[in-house]
Amino acid sequence: MAGRANLSAQPAWAQVSRRSPDAESGRGACHHGLVKALLLENVHPLAVDLLTEAGYEVETRSGAMDEDELIAALDGVSLLGIRSKTEVTDRVLQAAPELQAIGAFCIGTNQIDLLSAAGRGVVVFNAPFSNTRSVVELVIAEIIMLARRLTEKDTALHNGVWDKQATGSHEIRGRKLGIVGYGNIGSQLSVVAEALGLQVFFYDTDDKLALGNAQRCSSLNELLDNAEVVSLHVDGRPGNAGFFGAEQFARMRPRSLFLNLCRGFVVDYQALADNLRSGHVAGAAVDVFPDEPKSRGDAFGSPLQGIPNVILTPHIGGSTEEAQEDIGRFVATKLRDYLGLGTTTLSVNLPSLSLPQRPGDRRIVHFHVNSPGVLAKINGLLGDHGVNIEGQVLNTLGQNGYVVTDVAKLPEHLIEELSAMPETIRLRVL
Repeated sequence: MAGRANLSAQPAWAQVSRRSPDAESGRGACHHGLVKALLLENVHPLAVDLLTEAGYEVETRSGAMDEDELIAALDGVSLLGIRSKTEVTDRVLQAAPELQAIGAFCIGTNQIDLLSAAGRGVVVFNAPFSNTRSVVELVIAEIIMLARRLTEKDTALHNGVWDKQATGSHEIRGRKLGIVGYGNIGSQLSVVAEALGLQVFFYDTDDKLALGNAQRCSSLNELLDNAEVVSLHVDGRPGNAGFFGAEQFARMRPRSLFLNLCRGFVVDYQALADNLRSGHVAGAAVDVFPDEPKSRGDAFGSPLQGIPNVILTPHIGGSTEEAQEDIGRFVATKLRDYLGLGTTTLSVNLPSLSLPQRPGDRRIVHFHVNSPGVLAKINGLLGDHGVNIEGQVLNTLGQNGYVVTDVAKLPEHLIEELSAMPETIRLRVL
């Protein structure tokens, strides 16, 4: 394994994260009884059903929690489920030694300190695909609404004004759509938009395969020079903060449309408001904001409020019943399979692996600092105790390693010795 050989220099989180093996043994059970799961922010009931059927004690709460509330709520909790509003900080993770896995029932994971979680052997899963179609359909609907100025027509009619005219209303067929970020959502938007007659241009920092007749742009400026509609679909990495501001809006073609359904902090909304009021940008649809209320019904404010031909939605791009049900199923299954089998496939912060288990075998799952010789040490201890390996798989990611080992017998002192290895971050027996 490649990695850090100087164990004396390993970070503090790698030294304080070791767990008692007795506290983490068995499927659906721990030293306090049933494994406890806490699901926040109105996670879909299907997730509750799946985890309950797996034998876990599930508590649900509506709304998000602040740092102190979350620390108090995580006492004795092994599985945490959140959406986009609850922040899991290093302080929260440090105060929750029994936490083993976090499920982000959404796409983004920037609300979780992934490095801190990895260093404590806390696996994080998200739902990268489940709400893709829902977001794409909302984008298409909003492009049509903006092009036809339907919000203004709707408001006028509700106010008793009959404003039947074609001025300022356009078909989207033949228009040029610029997609910034060509990942799961951006690429599917490309396909659907082209089917409706839009000409698609896209820009991504990674080299992505163009689908259909979509045209790749070599720079953001090239895309802005061409597009009549600009839709952002970038991820939540810190480097994207303030990605789209006054300079980019000025570069857009006059009377273009702008949409952001990815992350609120990537756009300067005051600059967008200025360009909307000046008429340089003809309309906008925004679903995400840098500071969003924690709970339904809380007060909300934005510089975009009250501007004509602006659609504001409360972060509902993926909020369809179909998407939320699939997210609930997908993430809850990942949490269940990790706790029961040690499977980390599609984890966003720790090595991804899966190993089929034979009936009757015991499984040892071992997170460790990624340094040379760890696997040899583990297998040396197994050999010293006369334990034959029935199955084993190892994977590494950055400074973390993960090995799953199946054995037919488990001598009394073996787990203590594995746990005492200086490289050990977290160890469980299933």
